[in-house]
Amino acid sequence: MATLGIPSNTIEVLQKYHFNFQKKFGQNFLIDTHVLEKIMNAAQISKDDCVVEVGPGIGTMTQYLAERAGHVVAVEIDKALIPILSDTLSAYDNVEVINEDILKVDLNRLVQEKNGGRPIKVVANLPYYITTPIIMGLFESHVPLQSITIMVQKEVADRMQVGPGTKDYGALSLAVQYYAKPEIVANVPPNCFIPRPNVGSAVIRLDRYAEPPVQTADEQFMFSVIRASFNQRRKTLVNGLSNAPGLNVSKEKIKEVLARMELSETCLLYTSDAADEEDSVDLGGRRIIKKKQRKKKKKKGLRKPNNEHEDDDDISRAAVV
Repeated sequence: MATLGIPSNTIEVLQKYHFNFQKKFGQNFLIDTHVLEKIMNAAQISKDDCVVEVGPGIGTMTQYLAERAGHVVAVEIDKALIPILSDTLSAYDNVEVINEDILKVDLNRLVQEKNGGRPIKVVANLPYYITTPIIMGLFESHVPLQSITIMVQKEVADRMQVGPGTKDYGALSLAVQYYAKPEIVANVPPNCFIPRPNVGSAVIRLDRYAEPPVQTADEQFMFSVIRASFNQRRKTLVNGLSNAPGLNVSKEKIKEVLARMELSETCLLYTSDAADEEDSVDLGGRRIIKKKQRKKKKKKGLRKPNNEHEDDDDISRAAVV
């Protein structure tokens, strides 16, 4: 029976092994049974499933997974946790612990060996500092996946799920939504962890598409364009893309493509939750927002801080979101 979701049991194990949390591994262990049940329900684990867990910690979620899945492969980077996992998971014969860095594991080979190449499910309480590399590594390496159900920083979960026209919309939003359908299933406060993180968390489920919602002849090039666009939101697409390292696309070619899309050469990729809907039009699925010219107001006193927007007085420009 899973017991580690109870705070007192978790503390007992930590004290027994004199475990010291490693900040470099982003370790925050779940101590809330209700949240664990929500994760299990969202992941929809059955005995037919092979589940890969990233960062099992002391085995809290692993116990819950082992009681529901046919086979669980837990990948843990911290050597100090391996003897603890041997103890806390000793009652389960369907769990295999691998002491490796998940970013260095050949997951396609692992899926072939452990599940005969059939799609797996990934369930994890991810270290926040490495969330994006793990998720994109799973997608971009085309690991056979059914779904990914993960605990991440709430801000990151919001960015994965959000749509165009909001301040959080960016390269991560597009990348995740190209591969999967995202759904936030629970918000989790800091007091559900030990030690408590400084930010709120969220559980998000990513259902892998059988086929991407859009087709591209060169997936790598598409994402290079996306990254270059969002890296320089305040520049025109013509300037941002033509100057992006590695793209090797001329200004003339970019202008030609924009013309075919009926977009201005001065358009830029810009997102704002304060955009005026009355000044927007839709062109081929892309919303164009005209930024209003704002008159510069003379104010006495200190100049506004550098971390605020400095270009509020720019002339009206079209912005593609």
